[in-house]
Amino acid sequence: MNNIRSTLAAVWRIAFPYFRSEDKLAGGALLASVIAIELSLVAIDVLLNQWRGRFYNDLQARDWDGFVWELGVFTALAGLNVALSIYQLYLNQWLQIRWRRWMTSRYLGEWMHKANHYRMQLQGDAADNPDQRIADDIRLFVDQTLGIGVGLLSSLVSLASFVVILWGLSAESPLTLFGAEFLVPGYLVWGALIYAVFGTALTQWIGSPLVNLSFEQQRYEADFRFNLMRVRENSEQIALLKGESAERLRLSERFGRVVENWYAIMSRTKRLTAFTSSYSQAAVIFPFILGAPAYFANKVQLGGLLQTASAFGSVQNSLSFFVSIYRSLAEWRSVIARLDGFEMSIASATDLAASPDSIAVVASAGDEIDLEKLLVQLPNGTPLVSATSFNLRAHERTLVTGPSGAGKSTLFRAIAGIWPFGHGSIAIPANATLMMLPQLPYFPIGPLQAAIAYPAEADAYSPDRIREVLNAVGLPRLVPRLDEEAHWNRMLSLGEQQRLGLARALLIAPQYLFLDEATASLDEPAEAALYRLIEQELPATAIISIGHRSTLAAFHQRNVVLARDGEMFTLQNQETDAVSP
Repeated sequence: MNNIRSTLAAVWRIAFPYFRSEDKLAGGALLASVIAIELSLVAIDVLLNQWRGRFYNDLQARDWDGFVWELGVFTALAGLNVALSIYQLYLNQWLQIRWRRWMTSRYLGEWMHKANHYRMQLQGDAADNPDQRIADDIRLFVDQTLGIGVGLLSSLVSLASFVVILWGLSAESPLTLFGAEFLVPGYLVWGALIYAVFGTALTQWIGSPLVNLSFEQQRYEADFRFNLMRVRENSEQIALLKGESAERLRLSERFGRVVENWYAIMSRTKRLTAFTSSYSQAAVIFPFILGAPAYFANKVQLGGLLQTASAFGSVQNSLSFFVSIYRSLAEWRSVIARLDGFEMSIASATDLAASPDSIAVVASAGDEIDLEKLLVQLPNGTPLVSATSFNLRAHERTLVTGPSGAGKSTLFRAIAGIWPFGHGSIAIPANATLMMLPQLPYFPIGPLQAAIAYPAEADAYSPDRIREVLNAVGLPRLVPRLDEEAHWNRMLSLGEQQRLGLARALLIAPQYLFLDEATASLDEPAEAALYRLIEQELPATAIISIGHRSTLAAFHQRNVVLARDGEMFTLQNQETDAVSP
């Protein structure tokens, strides 16, 4: 019961927001239509059950007029059934895509909100493979929630309708054993109930492990797909290192988990299918076993026997709803668990950013970036970088140096507002524009013009301006390819990517430009030329660079060193007399 309550609570948390959203009127109308059609289909089933009794009685009595009339009734009911079934499917699919579109938009918005996606990775939460949760799990949740929910409603209404019919048929065809009649009110109903309870209990006992197995299968499948994608993204490095054998072994190991878990699902499904199939086949003959003695004792006609079998089947199917959909139910619960975990991970990342115990990034009225009592930590709480009353000045070029692992890049992440671990404050001038340019810049797949303009729209800068900056950073060969679509992080060398990143910086012209070894793949003359270009094109921009080359000192007015102080590193100023070469 605790599992049922927690599952239903999770379904409510995930599903209910859609029906309170801006799309609630359309979604509610579609859902009401689907439910109304389902109830109409149940009503048609009841009418067909009554028709079955009359039709077979007419056959037994050789009543031609009654036979022809009942054929006409059946044609009308069957036609209405087909029309309603078609429109129910259509409206159901319409509701699915609207619901999925809203949930996808919501999850993307929350996942991508203020670097939540990055903090979720830092926390190491169980919400792995967010691509699977957004692309696959939302689709499965909407599809299975509607299918199971409407199916459950149909079963309850069918149960209520056919129990009344079956109870009345129990009185018309009393229980007859060995020629003797026994007065057992509603014995057909009790027979269906006992049969269904027995089947449901055994199905739960046999199939309960499928819930966890389905959860693990989805996780292993997503992990295998993710690692295949990693191989594709890093194919050059793998080829250079001749790492194909190692990658094949690693991928085979991950696929081995898929196969091993699948075998477990196969074994459990085989047992479940053996029981449910036997259960379904026995359900066909069981009502005839109960009703046949009354038929052969001439207590009921053939139509009454067949109507009894039909009503019994409807009651038994309604009571056995969970038996018939058990595997779908197991998959649905695993989908719910994954989406619920994803939502909790997003909430945790959001809370982490807003926590008073995390690094606070605030707006200030000054024109400097001030670090006050700042302590940057690793996610496990280990101290990394300390800064007290330290500032990064406007219009000044600052070089940050220090040993590898000292936390230089992490300090930049904290200033950018995406690294929450630690305490203290970082005051940034109000309305100031900051740009972080890492060693490996990111370019979305698409036209080159859009890749350079990112994160702005492709038409945010004129083609002439983009051609100008491409020529300026030494990439004239890319000028004719502005409209070409490609995976630019794979098409270009690392040096060319770094030049393209600097072209983006020239377009954006931020007030503070942070270069995290953003020219490390270029030779020293090319690096020097680009720093002179930045100084010339962005004279009002404060440049803060991380680098290890001694030649960089000539392009900066201030040198900041991260020096070890006990367990952590501290920022220490070393003024320089920079001369622009």
